[in-house]
Amino acid sequence: QSQLTESGGGLVQPGGSLRLSCTKSRIITDFYRMGWYRQAPGNQRELVATIASGGMINYGNSVKGRFAISRDTANTVYLQMNNLKPEDTAVYYCNLVHLGNTYWGQGTQVTVSS
Repeated sequence: QSQLTESGGGLVQPGGSLRLSCTKSRIITDFYRMGWYRQAPGNQRELVATIASGGMINYGNSVKGRFAISRDTANTVYLQMNNLKPEDTAVYYCNLVHLGNTYWGQGTQVTVSS
């Protein structure tokens, strides 16, 4: 059983917006980092955005100023993606690092095309 459940991918036109969600299967409140990576065909998996339990946020250079990561008080992390570009097309994977263990979601496809 996956530790992470993703939702929110789809097809959007350039300049549009999407919001991805990722929910942990169990409550973890400390010592974790959670976020999103993406992988386009032929490319390596790259950082999109992460948020740590202490609040520190990191963004990949290509999404700064366009994407925003946030979380609720329970177990869900959100990725708001604005001003999407064709080069944002990729499979987006939710990632959780906790106490030395790394977990990945199954991935959700984001396609930006007119």
